[in-house]
Amino acid sequence: MRAAMIPVTAFQQNCSLIWGTKTMLGALVDPGGDLPRLKKAVEQHGVTLEKILVTHGHIDHCGQAGILAQELGLPIEGPHEDDRFWIEKLEDDGRKWGLSGSPFEPDRWLVDGDTVTVGELTLDVIHCPGHTPGHVVFHHPASKLALVGDVLFQGSIGRTDFPRGNHEDLIASITKKLWPLGGDTIFVPGHGQPSSFAHERATNPYVADRVTGLARAG
Repeated sequence: MRAAMIPVTAFQQNCSLIWGTKTMLGALVDPGGDLPRLKKAVEQHGVTLEKILVTHGHIDHCGQAGILAQELGLPIEGPHEDDRFWIEKLEDDGRKWGLSGSPFEPDRWLVDGDTVTVGELTLDVIHCPGHTPGHVVFHHPASKLALVGDVLFQGSIGRTDFPRGNHEDLIASITKKLWPLGGDTIFVPGHGQPSSFAHERATNPYVADRVTGLARAG
């Protein structure tokens, strides 16, 4: 699997283009805006888009996912249906934040334990509530790569002060669902630079082992 980060919107949200090198079929994960830039990146990498994946319903992550899906005739998979209320108010949130937002209905809502396919690739779906109730993470075990949206960042964690955010749920999602994937797993966050779970377990001021009291394993 190959992956490229393309920051979009004024919030510099990391849209990820992922694809399999055998088929060159790919997906855009969280195409929140700047669609011409995303289309250009797809063309430059020689990828044929197969679908759109969404981690959660915030506007910088999926405000224009529905528009892109309609333009290109692509299905949308994700997030978990608990984020339906966020997606339904994308237009209102767009006016609030100065972004373009359009509500959509995913072709497939995802639940914990699902898998999604992109060409020859199979990614595991992990439901990680806390930042939003329906947030999901996409994990490709063979590449030891996780696309974590706004659950975890290099040196920080997702905000939980939005409607239906929950700090305790977020910490549990990180420590009980992400850490077991292995310290050598690299993750692409929704904002900022990639990191590894091992690095965050050692240094992150919110979820390092010395903070949570966990013993490192893996």
